[in-house]
Amino acid sequence: MKVYNSLTKRKEEFIPLTEGKVKMYACGITVSGEAHIGHGYQALIYDIMRKYLQKIGFDVTYARNYTDVDDKIIAKSHETGIPADVYAEKMIENINAVMADMQIDDPDVWLKATENVDNIIDFVAKLIEKGHAYPTKNGDVYFDVASFPAYGQLSNRSVDDALDGVRVDNDDEKKNAYDFALWKSAKPGEIYWESPWGQGRPGWHIECSAMNRQAFGEQIDLHGGGRDLIFPHHENEIAQTEALTGKRFVKYWTHNGLIKVNGQKMSKSLGNSLLLTELLEKYSNEAIKFALLQTNYRNDINVTDSLFLDAEKHLYNFYTVLKEIDGAGLSVSSEDRAFAKKIDDEFNACMDDDFNTALALGNLFAYFKEMKKYLTEKDGKATAMAEQVRDTYALLGIFKKDANAYVTWYESLTKESIPEEVKAVAEERWQARLNRDWAKSDELRAKLAELGYAVKDSKTGYELIKN
Repeated sequence: MKVYNSLTKRKEEFIPLTEGKVKMYACGITVSGEAHIGHGYQALIYDIMRKYLQKIGFDVTYARNYTDVDDKIIAKSHETGIPADVYAEKMIENINAVMADMQIDDPDVWLKATENVDNIIDFVAKLIEKGHAYPTKNGDVYFDVASFPAYGQLSNRSVDDALDGVRVDNDDEKKNAYDFALWKSAKPGEIYWESPWGQGRPGWHIECSAMNRQAFGEQIDLHGGGRDLIFPHHENEIAQTEALTGKRFVKYWTHNGLIKVNGQKMSKSLGNSLLLTELLEKYSNEAIKFALLQTNYRNDINVTDSLFLDAEKHLYNFYTVLKEIDGAGLSVSSEDRAFAKKIDDEFNACMDDDFNTALALGNLFAYFKEMKKYLTEKDGKATAMAEQVRDTYALLGIFKKDANAYVTWYESLTKESIPEEVKAVAEERWQARLNRDWAKSDELRAKLAELGYAVKDSKTGYELIKN
């Protein structure tokens, strides 16, 4: 099996530090708000990685964290009037609920920053002892980047580049502008803990290093997170951890791509964040997963207006075949099942190539075409293939529903009565397309969107889908 290592910038054979065992950590959510699609995607990817490593025989311990104290959470506390710890717990409760609705499994180990403050303080104290960190008169503690010559190895940045694109705390007591906070002194009205340096709270970067050390010791096999965390978060994790231990912290660094919405980076400032709760009101959790996993995890995903609609339609077509096979009552031989095993073998080959879910999902279209052929011939291979698809692709979180129930649900959504006004606009648009009046067609498509409908064309006609 090969994994792309963000540190070495190449695919490498996956060989864990201890034979047969994998220590795996993924940076979780800073709970300053509700979970959006980016949070769901990252959680999904690392859940799948964990499950596939288990499938091929590794004993995996997967840890994930919640950052439940930081500047954003404190700002939300001041904004809402809710104590920071109470606000964070409420957000964690909400996020856990929506991840359960997405059917993304919990890690083996949950870690929270606020439950590891003593470990963090111990970590910081040891860095000071070793000359890699220094306290200030104000009660802050900073990591001395100049004391760690390998700084920048993950992001390929020099120390001089470290100031670019990252906010720098203004503190006259810092040795260098690029030194980063390990411990922050508490401002009036902020949540705090007692420490050797006064009342304060952890800096963001130290949390993951200390929690990793608490859960796994000095080294781990695989560390994951979004690509936006490479610098400064993961770069700083490497610096502070390796400065303390003198050992290579992580053997394989992995990073998933980011979510864009209609070509723009998803952000609160642009108002284009897609909350998981809102998506789950419109689409099945399997459609959301199918849509996201069609792209290689290292690439960015562009969420267009039709992405999830198309995924739902694909699943409907697949489930329709499964429903027909379920009702056919075909007998299945051991030879049929041996034939169908190719599906699992080909899936494993895709996943062995750096968890290539995109290729694995692409294979489904040929499988279902083949299934329909065998169904027409009343050949038991159709049932054997259906069983194997369900068993194999459950690892990606799809084909876990009852086929009849899913088909009935989907058809009830798409067969809602469509207002006559909408039908008239759709017909006018279709005529415009037939006349090759593309400008008019686009204008009427936009009008349909304003009326709450999307339209999907085919060679023989069109389909209206309520947004």
